[in-house]
Amino acid sequence: MLSTKHIIENSGVAFGTSGARGLVSDFTPEVCAAFAISFASVLQKEAPVITIAVAIDNRPSSYQMAQAICAGLAQLCITAEFYGVIPTPALAFYAMQHTMPCIMVTGSHIPFDRNGLKFYRPKGEITKTDETAILSASVNLEPIESLPELTELSDAKSTYIQRNTEAFSPDTLTGKRIGIYEHSSAGRDIYKSIFEALGATVISLGRSDEFVPIDTEAVSEDDKQKAREWVKLHQLNALFSTDGDGDRPLLSDENGEWLRGDVLGLLCSKILGIESLATPVSCNTAIEKSGLFKHVARTKIGSPYVIAEFDWMSAKYKSVAGFEANGGYILASEVSFNDKIIKPLPTRDAVLPVIAVLSQIKSNTVQALVKALPKRFTASDRIKNFAREKSLALISSISKEPATWLEKLQLSSELGLIDETDGYRMTFANSHIVHLRPSGNAPELRCYVETDSEVTSEQVVSTVLKSISLL
Repeated sequence: MLSTKHIIENSGVAFGTSGARGLVSDFTPEVCAAFAISFASVLQKEAPVITIAVAIDNRPSSYQMAQAICAGLAQLCITAEFYGVIPTPALAFYAMQHTMPCIMVTGSHIPFDRNGLKFYRPKGEITKTDETAILSASVNLEPIESLPELTELSDAKSTYIQRNTEAFSPDTLTGKRIGIYEHSSAGRDIYKSIFEALGATVISLGRSDEFVPIDTEAVSEDDKQKAREWVKLHQLNALFSTDGDGDRPLLSDENGEWLRGDVLGLLCSKILGIESLATPVSCNTAIEKSGLFKHVARTKIGSPYVIAEFDWMSAKYKSVAGFEANGGYILASEVSFNDKIIKPLPTRDAVLPVIAVLSQIKSNTVQALVKALPKRFTASDRIKNFAREKSLALISSISKEPATWLEKLQLSSELGLIDETDGYRMTFANSHIVHLRPSGNAPELRCYVETDSEVTSEQVVSTVLKSISLL
């Protein structure tokens, strides 16, 4: 008999910025069961665990991983309730309303040959301390000799639909045409119901039987062109999509131009009247320049770091939220909107920020809402198959010899502030910001650039990444 600690240590699976990630081949039934048992054992040290909710995304490997999780939990006499293919925030919200933990099987936006697990306590996402405890737990595990067939429950879907419609008028989107780029998103069978409940005419687009790894921080040129063509062809007021597990949104304006996730988060926070924000260091500085918030906390990248700020902020401010550059919106407190209460959901969500912004387009356009913000533009991209060790070595070298590296990267302005909260973020005398960091979820080097011009930001990202790739 093996221990969960031994199995996990030898699995090749590791925690990243949000959840445990690894190759599908590394997520054997024993590895999946070991993670589930370790998670449950950590919770059981505090209180009995009777039921854990489980759901999956549309990756080919996800159902079998869920089967293994349920088989592992059965060894602890814990009932696993299976909610099928739904967005991560739908599972998390339902579980929180019923005061139970949950496990989401998803690799989010990473390629389909990889997958992952996200863990939630009854009150929200696990912390980095919880991650350490899961890795350290040593519980006996019987071999997984068979995988159970899972019976799908539907309550989580209806609860999520209600959460995203009850605070908005049924005619919020009456007369508006909203496209949904469905691809393989875990929420593709839910989103149409939400938008139609608000009065929109919905056009479903781009559904795929194969998994599509949409990255909301590095939208492909193909998906940019699709958006422009679909908006024009179907005369849309906006186009909506998400990443694979539905916790990171994409929203286009009426011209088919995708909004940056941090711009969407800023607009949503403005509309909801949020007082205090937590957001990663990679997000656009228009947040501070807008002057809309009593306090803005900057964190490392990853929702656990954003959420870690909420306790003290909630004690001081009435309305608290956070969001990331990928657009995932994290509501930490109840918010009154249209004389109704929107309940908190302290994990990334793709739907609320989009509905909040679209609720304003009766007498406005998405583009006009964006133009009213301070003029700061972020562009981002990545170099794929760039090992984390290689990224860290590069950043270390830049920090030791910045002058030499600025020449290599074709960055000519005088270097001002350096922020090493997460990666290496450089602010220059000409107000340009260049931020390099290794991805926490995949072997990639990410680059974020912020300037006063959209074109300039795109050009600088391209130049920097091309310079690095040619070294």
